[in-house]
Amino acid sequence: MSSANESEQRGGDQGPGGPPEQLALMREMVAGAKAKAPKAKPRTWRGAALAEELPVARILVNKGVLHLDQLWDYAVPAELSEAAQPGVRVRVRFGAGSHQVHGGRREGGGLIDGFIVERRAESDYGGALAALAQVVSPEVVLSPRMLALARAVAERYAGSLADVLQLALPPRNARAESKPSPEPLPAPAVPEPGGWARYGAGPAFLRALATGATPRAVWTALPGPGWADELARAMAATLASGRGALAVLPDGRTAARVDAALTALLGEGRHALLTAESGPEKRYRQWLAVHRGSVRAVIGTRAAMFAPVRDLGLVAIWDDGDSSHSDDHAPFPHVREVLELRAVSDGCGFLAGSTSCTVEAAQLVESGWARPLVAARETVRTCAPRIRTVGDELLARDGAARAARLPSLAWETVREGLKTGPVLVQVPRRGYVPRLACERCRTPARCRVCAGPLEAPDERDLRCGWCGRGEPSWHCEECGSFRLRAQVVGARRTAEELGRAFPAVPVRTSGRDHVLDEVPDRPALVVCTPGAEPVAAGEGYAAALLLDGWAMLTRPDLRAGEDALRRWIGAASLVRGAGQVVVVAEPTLRPVQALVRWDPVGHAVRELAERAQLGFPPVSRMAAVAGRAEAVEAFLTAAELPPDAEILGPVALPGRRGEPSPGERALVRVPPGSGAALAAALKAAQAARLARGVPAAESVRVRIDPPDIG
Repeated sequence: MSSANESEQRGGDQGPGGPPEQLALMREMVAGAKAKAPKAKPRTWRGAALAEELPVARILVNKGVLHLDQLWDYAVPAELSEAAQPGVRVRVRFGAGSHQVHGGRREGGGLIDGFIVERRAESDYGGALAALAQVVSPEVVLSPRMLALARAVAERYAGSLADVLQLALPPRNARAESKPSPEPLPAPAVPEPGGWARYGAGPAFLRALATGATPRAVWTALPGPGWADELARAMAATLASGRGALAVLPDGRTAARVDAALTALLGEGRHALLTAESGPEKRYRQWLAVHRGSVRAVIGTRAAMFAPVRDLGLVAIWDDGDSSHSDDHAPFPHVREVLELRAVSDGCGFLAGSTSCTVEAAQLVESGWARPLVAARETVRTCAPRIRTVGDELLARDGAARAARLPSLAWETVREGLKTGPVLVQVPRRGYVPRLACERCRTPARCRVCAGPLEAPDERDLRCGWCGRGEPSWHCEECGSFRLRAQVVGARRTAEELGRAFPAVPVRTSGRDHVLDEVPDRPALVVCTPGAEPVAAGEGYAAALLLDGWAMLTRPDLRAGEDALRRWIGAASLVRGAGQVVVVAEPTLRPVQALVRWDPVGHAVRELAERAQLGFPPVSRMAAVAGRAEAVEAFLTAAELPPDAEILGPVALPGRRGEPSPGERALVRVPPGSGAALAAALKAAQAARLARGVPAAESVRVRIDPPDIG
């Protein structure tokens, strides 16, 4: 009861001798209070009139839990009707019980953010509705196309729609939202082929984009810095057709290179750079310019995969094998998969580019979904540096290698390279743990049942890292040997030896804590970890050393060989065409041979064929279920998995040094065609557990397509 109503009741109790003027004044105040809708926000809007048209708003609340992954109906007060349009941000009260109904409205609950998905004439819910508390902003940020994309991503990765929108839509910044976006510029002219002339189908690919076609290609870029300009020309050709273009890069350094190339090609104002380094206000202002149609081209890092580019004509990803393209937040989408969904739903072109080639990219070509975009072998041999290998046999005979853990060939290469420019030294980063392999032929040791990697924790008996089965009588199926190997050469000590061997030469480091963007074109030793290689000014590095190859090739990961080759080619691509690269690894191994021939596509094709035989991703779909042993077992028992699903494990998760295992992990594998059913089953099982209120200690983590499966 309001204070005005209370005053009216007290005044009405007075006798006939009461002052009539005061009574009339109170009645007038009460009548005015009833006629006037409440203004304070956010409130329950008790007594406020509803919107005359479409008085029900269907809201997506910002609750990223699976059992609440649905739309909720709210009443729309008349005062908010004009601003409460589909796609705007709102605040609502969520969590009120059905018993908290006053005046036909549900009240109570905590304030939570959300989005209006649609306006309706009536609700499917028969009970009382709560009212919208507040329209945060009249800016429409959630378009129907964005909503459809978010739904598709949530279904593929067994996640909630709210979690996907948390990744897709940046936080609101009122100052940026209040400023108008610039007027869009006219379409630019069709660019010249430039570096695309070095590829057989390169000019035709640009012409297709410029004429409004939607080509799909897997591009194996030539070594050197030219890839940034070539990617910029592909985006410019798409803009020339009157459509938009989107390119996602693994980090801010590579995004800055494409940004500079596109600016040099088209000038300022035609594209937006969406990276975390921009800051919240600038990033949101640029995002709004894209959403409003002022800018038709976007360059950015992982979150830019959801950029609302209008009339999308091309989506591109550079270096799709980089781990940065896999999001660390639920539901853990991968940029390549999201861009594939956009290419299909928006009917636009697709380009996956890299100096290497992932197995997933090879599968796109193998299936016919995309076409290869490669240069002739003569062009590759002209652009690529010379590759030389140092294996175990040479290391055993080399006195310098035994004394300083560096072969004589590497010393000579460094000495000659420093005469003309900087020398790059790539060393594995800390945390590279080797996988067991045959000591004689280096074939990885795998389980005979599920083909998972074998391991020997704490030097105990062999067991599978996937299914947990013991392997007491292992022997190599390739050469028959019974001996295993797992050793790593110390990378830090090797770098120290280099610094002492060349005291007059400056030594620069680039790694996780401090990553260099560029080094000058003068003699220097640049020691870096994989992925942190700076670009050398001028023509590039004079030479490169790729050390401790065994550590990279024997990591306990299905992608160890593919990733090692990608890291090596990425570093070698920074070396001049006339330079030399020395890789310290067994020359007979397949990734090393692919590096020597500079044939990443051939390596990916052969790897894909082997994975198809063994049922490995990407030919199969996998999901990881992790948690306490009892919780994982109960979850998998309750989940209605597809009939063709295969459960591997569970096995104990590795704990930190000196700490017990945090739980167990099981892998669920299904053949092609059953991936959607697997995701739906795991999502339903997880939602059911959360709806029952499972304690936090019994929680289970589900991840579709985990990046590391051993």
